[in-house]
Order: sequence, then C-alpha cells, then structure tokens
Amino acid sequence: MSHDMPSRRRDLLAAAVVFGGLAPSVARGAPAAVDQRTSLHQQVGYPVAPRRIYETLLSSKDFAAFSGLPAKIDPRVGGGFQMFRGQIEGVIVELVPDARIVQAWRPVGDFAPGVFTLVRFALAKAGSGTKVTLDQTGIPPGHYGHLASGWYANYWTPLKKVLT
Repeated sequence: MSHDMPSRRRDLLAAAVVFGGLAPSVARGAPAAVDQRTSLHQQVGYPVAPRRIYETLLSSKDFAAFSGLPAKIDPRVGGGFQMFRGQIEGVIVELVPDARIVQAWRPVGDFAPGVFTLVRFALAKAGSGTKVTLDQTGIPPGHYGHLASGWYANYWTPLKKVLT
C-alpha cells in the first residue's frame, strides 16, 4: 500500500484485506457481495475411535481443554450449551451414542436473537480412526465464510492437537 494514501483510507483498506479479502471491491468502491450460501459440509479424519470424539464434543471439561476457552455442556437431548466463553450457544437436539450429535447452534454476537442453525456431527469408523462429517444448515446470508473457516480454526485443528 502506498504511504501517500491518507492514513484512515489506508487503515480501512488494510482491515478489508485482513477481514475477508475484500480489498479489490473496497478499492473500487463497489459493495461487497453477500455470500448467500445457507449450508456447509466438511469432513475431517482423526486417528481415534468415534467414542472419543463423541465424548470430547459433549464434555464441558474436554471441550474447554481442546478449545482453550470455558464451556458448559449439558450432554443430553434438550440440554443447553455455551462454548467459547459464551460466544456460541444452543441446545442438543439429537444424540446417537458414538455416531451422531445434532445441535441447534448459534454464535451469540453474529446472529439476530432467536436465529439458530442446525449443526450435525456424524461420526463413522474409518479404518483405525474416525471420519467426522459436519453439516450445518440454516446459515443466514453473509455468514457462510466466517463459519466455514471457523470450524477449522476453532474445532478441527485444535481437536486434532488433543486427539493425536
């Protein structure tokens, strides 16, 4: 970036690059397009049994250990949860031991009050490990990008560190 650009504009442009790679559209003055995708699908593998992942995702203590932030999880259908120091909250909708966890899930500061997505973790034995399939539906327009990257940054990568 040019140092003769006014500092406020330079700072805004830098922020656009850091938060979403929007610099080209910001620089042209065009509004950024809102991502309209309402669902995401991700798969990751871990070298542990499905039971270990199932229990880790439903344990306040284990979840806090891998995420590095406090978590409160009531591990039963109808049980509530708050994770990442209350930044994510929801209710457990369905549990199939060692195979599936379904949650009504929302990032508190990002979604309007009362707006939830449906998050489904499917756990399947894959060789000596487990394939985790995540399906998240009902994503409000404009939230797909940060949710898609957030699963890797806040779940998959830290989880891999404690499970391997």
